[in-house]
Amino acid sequence: MKIQSLAALVLASGLFTALTTTTLTTPAEAKSLAGSRPNIILVMTDDQGIGDLSCMGNDVVRTPHIDHFYQQATRFTDFQVSPTCAPTRAAIMSGRPPFKVGVTHTIQQRERMALDLVTLPQALQSAGYATGIFGKWHLGDDDAYLPGNRGFDEVLIHGAGGIGQVSLGDFPPNRGNAYFDNVLLHNDTIVQTEGFCTDLFFQAALAWIKEENAAKQPYFAYVSLNAPHAPMNAPESYTKRFSDLGLDEGTAGRYGMIENIDDNFGLLMQKLTEWNALENTLVVFMTDNGATHLSGKLDGKRFKLFNFDMKGGKNSPNEGGTHVPAFWYWKGVLGEGVDIDALAAHLDLYPTFTDLAGAELPETMQELDGRSLLPLLADPNADWADRNLFVHCGRWAAGRVDAAKFRNCAVRTERWRLVNNRQLYDISVDPGETQDVSASNPEVIDQLRKAYDQWWNSALPLMVNEGLPRLKKQPLHRRYEKQKEQQGIPNWKPAKI
Repeated sequence: MKIQSLAALVLASGLFTALTTTTLTTPAEAKSLAGSRPNIILVMTDDQGIGDLSCMGNDVVRTPHIDHFYQQATRFTDFQVSPTCAPTRAAIMSGRPPFKVGVTHTIQQRERMALDLVTLPQALQSAGYATGIFGKWHLGDDDAYLPGNRGFDEVLIHGAGGIGQVSLGDFPPNRGNAYFDNVLLHNDTIVQTEGFCTDLFFQAALAWIKEENAAKQPYFAYVSLNAPHAPMNAPESYTKRFSDLGLDEGTAGRYGMIENIDDNFGLLMQKLTEWNALENTLVVFMTDNGATHLSGKLDGKRFKLFNFDMKGGKNSPNEGGTHVPAFWYWKGVLGEGVDIDALAAHLDLYPTFTDLAGAELPETMQELDGRSLLPLLADPNADWADRNLFVHCGRWAAGRVDAAKFRNCAVRTERWRLVNNRQLYDISVDPGETQDVSASNPEVIDQLRKAYDQWWNSALPLMVNEGLPRLKKQPLHRRYEKQKEQQGIPNWKPAKI
């Protein structure tokens, strides 16, 4: 492709409408989904926006495997998450808004998910599921908060919010070697690994899934990738095409990571096909928040990268911060090429997955704020009441919670988005949030403000991590030093698949 044509495509892609008319197919026979006990594989990438897929209109990056999955999948066209990574993970693991489980930041111990919860993997364990996490946890690095103590049987994770974030808690050897040959936590042992991180996390997940398939035990595999989170590192074989086109190093690295994810996702689907697992496995692909790196350089000249025509990206209260892809596939059970337009959210995964598993939840546990998506999965046109979803970017300075109430916040309904308590957008006709219609809709403003006030007041007493002292030594640093002295750091690699 010539550079001139690439530039034209980049500019034109902003006018591309991705959700085109699709031929719908439905399962041959309607099934009751509740208690059907499929295996569940949740693949979630980090900081990848809905515009970072070629099936969504990006003409630069190539994602053929995810594109094929998209064509086969049931797609939630209005799926909302939190604007940053730890909050989204907290909502998935708890079924609650992140502030109500203490997660108001991504650092400073404010990423720690409250301990008085029945987590999603714990609920699935109670239903006889094996559970595994591969990649990013980001809900606390102290022993009590780690995934092995929150319901996961198999664990392979980095520390903090990203590999190489050593000052924030990741393992010290990862400081200068981000994304290649990393030190990770495997179950109870810190290990030295080999290879590119995304390849490793998929290989470890596949090796574990293969064992669970052989054991005929239902499982939940949480493939929670750290890519394409910064730093923008990918194998040269994935970055070279973009560098040759004249794109800057950061864009080449980020798009290279995305194409590597796509190849690994293709391998996952290939292996599930070989193992005859797709008829009893729900596979979900989504991302954790909006995109980063919204602009790049082509031959030294800056240009905007495709963002699905949305306003804002990661850490934004606008649509671009929270609207993500959500593709669901279960061969022969869910419809292929079907769009579900109802307003859905990360909060809904907990009740949906536990309903599928037939889990009996304890009477005394946290309230679940989400809804089971099973009615929509069975019938995309099922009745679905409107709802208020509350968004806040958090990250306020220590002790400044009251001052932050209306900063970087939003309320989202099926039709409306109220941003920062003052701008109102009619998402049904203006998904790009180009026209503030607050002046002509005072009654909507009043209704959403009252709802937000009520939600904020209910969340305040549950922000249990506010006011904690700054750590003098990170938990995984202490653990690494102790193990290195007592037994060393063994080499580890996943079983062959």
